[in-house]
Amino acid sequence: MNQTTIAQACRAVLLAAEPRDKVRAARETARAWRRGRLAHVFDVAMPDRPARPDQPELMPASRMPKRGKGGSERGRIAMLHALAHIEFAAIDLAFDMAGRFGGAFPRAFVDDWIGVGADEAMHFALLDRRLNGLGAGYGSMPAHDGLWEAAEATAHDPLARLAVVPMVLEARGLDVTPATVARFEAVGDVRSAAILMRIFTDEIRHVGVGTKWFERGCESQGLAIVSHWQQLVRTHFRGSLKPPFNDSARGQAGLSRDFYSALAVKGYV
Repeated sequence: MNQTTIAQACRAVLLAAEPRDKVRAARETARAWRRGRLAHVFDVAMPDRPARPDQPELMPASRMPKRGKGGSERGRIAMLHALAHIEFAAIDLAFDMAGRFGGAFPRAFVDDWIGVGADEAMHFALLDRRLNGLGAGYGSMPAHDGLWEAAEATAHDPLARLAVVPMVLEARGLDVTPATVARFEAVGDVRSAAILMRIFTDEIRHVGVGTKWFERGCESQGLAIVSHWQQLVRTHFRGSLKPPFNDSARGQAGLSRDFYSALAVKGYV
């Protein structure tokens, strides 16, 4: 690892294309940051897009094949592959958050997002290993690029990025994961279910990190937290906020119903 600043190291993670290289770069960056080997300096820009491997083929979300409910082994593999792709993209999202926006926040912002990025690398590695155990692997199915499209749409504004990525997209994972875990358990795939529960627990904390820094950013600018979040979501989020919501998990992350219930009720669904 030749990087000497946190921005250089984050950029290196984003520019690592192959999954093994990206996971290694993420782990090395997190370790170097924790040990004080990287300066809190933002001397290089983040790339417009992260590097990607040749596989999986990236398709528009509207053209993605249906995955089913995960009852059959093929359905479970498809679900695990989709989740692995989300975690792979989440590595880049976390390190881009730190490297792109870290200079606008206290040092603890970088601490938090580097920690999130290390978690996402671990999540991806667990899912890829499980796919290998089922005779598949990351890249064996198509995937979509919706997560990075959201990052591109919010690259100009850290509050917009925080509002959309952790507080909408990752929060959606809190809504749907428990039912997915239950389906895997129902067919006896307890190994996959355990991995998903580990990820679910970590993602509550990740959404909490996003919510915390969104609130602090609003407070520092004298902005009304909830109404500004709603404005940013209306402006920058292309999807919809669909109930049912896991209010309990969202609440643990500090994301109260005050944020999202109005958008769901008033026709933004």
